[in-house]
Amino acid sequence: MAADDLIVLRPEGLYCPAGDLFIDPWRPVERAVITHAHADHARRGHARYLATRAGENVLRARLGDITLETLDYGERLRIGEATVSLHPAGHVLGSAQVRIEHRGQVWVASGDYKIAPDATCAAFEPVRAHVFVTESTFGLPVYRWPAPEAVFAEINAWWRTNAEAGRASVIACYAFGKAQRILAGVDASIGPIVVHGAVATLDRAYAASGVALPATHLATEIERGALGHALVIAPPAATSATWIRRFTTRAGPPEIAFASGWMRLRGARRRGGYDRGFVLSDHADWPGLLSAIEATGAERVIVTHGYEAPLRRYLEERGLQSGRFETQFGGSEEEAAEGEALDHSAEVSP
Repeated sequence: MAADDLIVLRPEGLYCPAGDLFIDPWRPVERAVITHAHADHARRGHARYLATRAGENVLRARLGDITLETLDYGERLRIGEATVSLHPAGHVLGSAQVRIEHRGQVWVASGDYKIAPDATCAAFEPVRAHVFVTESTFGLPVYRWPAPEAVFAEINAWWRTNAEAGRASVIACYAFGKAQRILAGVDASIGPIVVHGAVATLDRAYAASGVALPATHLATEIERGALGHALVIAPPAATSATWIRRFTTRAGPPEIAFASGWMRLRGARRRGGYDRGFVLSDHADWPGLLSAIEATGAERVIVTHGYEAPLRRYLEERGLQSGRFETQFGGSEEEAAEGEALDHSAEVSP
């Protein structure tokens, strides 16, 4: 890294010397700019937080009482010698790319992002930059997502078939982001929708932020006779806990599906023991990563978590400079092979 880089790696996380600020730091710092509220990016213990106004309710729901300053998307703020603004990342509600400008140089740190449409959050917005810091969670050519509407049609057909047989349908997914995206995309007329308590907490934060979602029930609020027609949305850990047993009906135990980009590979579903896999990710696929990078116009790309080496090799073969930040974002490759790990310990509670 050059001495005048706008973002450097420190033991606490990604650091901007010109603004004396950190982006999604993993150790306590004085000023933290948070790209989104997933637990590997938003941690407790920082003195001051800066995030998007759109993500305020979710961030407070996850971190509690924090000193938080918010910005509208595109609003600029002078911090030290740097000018900082936050731009839509399309990942989850309130997610942002961090744009930093200093002495004519512009760097953009993407956080996590996706290009596919999502009714529950602002769409990804390309931001021009000299240097782009990108995730690479799915940085392999094999990862290419089907159209979201096709995936929701598959989910609805699966749910409808199970409901006709009197068997509950359970979808395992992240409680924050993925769960709300599924709620917004399914056909709520098929039957009642039950959510795990961890999902319900985040749903309330979405509602407070003006995101419309269908009516849902907790497991204790629905009549037992209706369970056979229900769609149940829960964190992955809950599907192997005693909590899931309450959805067994006369037709048998519930069918359990997993909604994740990792379901693009059949082996991941088999290892997880799921009845069904739906390819639905809140990260960019391989074409999405390449299109996002190209849209920035950056001559230099720094890659963070995920399949870093293949993406860097591809970019260098096409004449771009590349680098790497070794961060504490995302799971290990072993976790990736098994599927998305829970991003917050509270998501396994009833």
